[in-house]
Amino acid sequence: MNTEQVLLEKYGPLLTMSVLAGMLNRTTDGLRWFLRGNCEMSQKLKAARLKVGRRVYFRTIDISRIIDGEDTSD
Repeated sequence: MNTEQVLLEKYGPLLTMSVLAGMLNRTTDGLRWFLRGNCEMSQKLKAARLKVGRRVYFRTIDISRIIDGEDTSD
């Protein structure tokens, strides 16, 4: 099983902010603070972000590609 399959099976197609923060070993507030930055990793995470109303989700497929170090410019 690759990273994408594992994450999709465990979390589904969208990750919440708290789930992603836990995966990255950060607090939710720490992740929010990190996303305000302008480094390469924060830009990649912002590109995977999806807002539904006031809620923020992250596409599981994009996050798995970031974790694996693949190009996410699709």
